[in-house]
Amino acid sequence: MDGGAEHTHSRDPKRHRQLLIKATLDSVAEVGIAETTISAIIKRARLSRGMIHLHFGGKGSLLAASAASFSDEYYVEMDRQLALTSNSPAETILAVLRADLSPEILNERSVAIWHGLRGEARYNPEIAGYSDTRDKRLRSMINDAFDALLSEPPTVDSKAIANEVTLGTLALLEGMWVDYMTHPNAFSRETAARIITRFLNGVIPGSFNVETTAS
Repeated sequence: MDGGAEHTHSRDPKRHRQLLIKATLDSVAEVGIAETTISAIIKRARLSRGMIHLHFGGKGSLLAASAASFSDEYYVEMDRQLALTSNSPAETILAVLRADLSPEILNERSVAIWHGLRGEARYNPEIAGYSDTRDKRLRSMINDAFDALLSEPPTVDSKAIANEVTLGTLALLEGMWVDYMTHPNAFSRETAARIITRFLNGVIPGSFNVETTAS
């Protein structure tokens, strides 16, 4: 290992944290969670083993911090794409579908990291909050839109239906990620978006334009 780079930035803890997180995510993407050892991480980051313990306390906390960083990356792009659409409930939902299925978010690196973190979440509860199908922020975003859409006019069951449709939508999106991971060369983003939109139109007829979902 070249210790020069570490020495040069020895008083830059923020940079060290970022290097270790990036090295962890890159390793998970390229070789999987099992091969993402402390030795592999410090070799990629070009830092000493002690830096992991200094900044994170151990590998488990480093993985959790890496999961949080991965989640942040997801929402930076999600928010960027949401800002390009109107604030109507239906358009918000369609924008979420387009963003989640976009190449900026759904790509070989991201699905490899997501798959690796999902497997590790069973043993590291801190990771679960960042790789769960029921991700709180995404679920709330979708649920609020469905709640507004189904409350025109409001009914006794509208909130319960909004919650169920939200969970169904998240399950469909997760299924598309699994399909992409399994068959990346045969996967069609446009087809995936149309499939989900057709299901949504089955629940709320006429609320979504199938033909423009993936535009």
